[in-house]
Amino acid sequence: MTANRPRYLRQLRALLWKEALVESRSRETVLAAVIFALLILVIFSFAFDLRVDQAAAVAPGVLWVTFSFAGDIALGRTFARERDRRTLDVLLLAPVDRSAIYLAKLAAVVATMLLVEIVAVPASIGLFNLRVDGPRLALSLGLGTLGFAGVGTLLAAVTAHTRAREALLPLLLFPLQVPVILATVKSTAAAIQVPGGEAADAGSWLALLAGFDVLFLGLSVLLFDYAIADD
Repeated sequence: MTANRPRYLRQLRALLWKEALVESRSRETVLAAVIFALLILVIFSFAFDLRVDQAAAVAPGVLWVTFSFAGDIALGRTFARERDRRTLDVLLLAPVDRSAIYLAKLAAVVATMLLVEIVAVPASIGLFNLRVDGPRLALSLGLGTLGFAGVGTLLAAVTAHTRAREALLPLLLFPLQVPVILATVKSTAAAIQVPGGEAADAGSWLALLAGFDVLFLGLSVLLFDYAIADD
């Protein structure tokens, strides 16, 4: 395993470069996800007439509705390019470790979601007039994004060879994501400061979220070879 590590890292680096190059040329996934996220935030801000304390209670759910659907857009496109261009089979026949393909796709989805969050979080702070604990919020968003993208990338591989993948992916994804989204919403809520209120302790939710991430990512790496196979 040690002897093969440099070769594996070269494969992973090449796949990461491919993902970055393809997205930089088209930018369709990032732009679609960002526009969709901002649209949801604007709709919610006009739909609710909230006081500051009420906005702090609603904002975590609004944020993760936004990020979840933006993430679904990114996941829906993660294998779509190869399938639409009939290069998915070529990618699978390439002499690379399947787990490297998974990690490269995971990194692409995480990067897209983080870009959406970089735009959407300041927008939500302005629209809902929020005060946040920056480091705690960043940790919650990072762990939540990793957990969401980890399972989502595996399920995107499962549905890659199906004709109804756009409809099937969210049907499989969101029920499995309930523990991750619940823990992330709770930890995000603890990072939003309510005027006159005591700071909530998010330690247990963050620990639970980290545990889900380790479990889901480990299983996804192990199962990806079977998930991507076209029978």
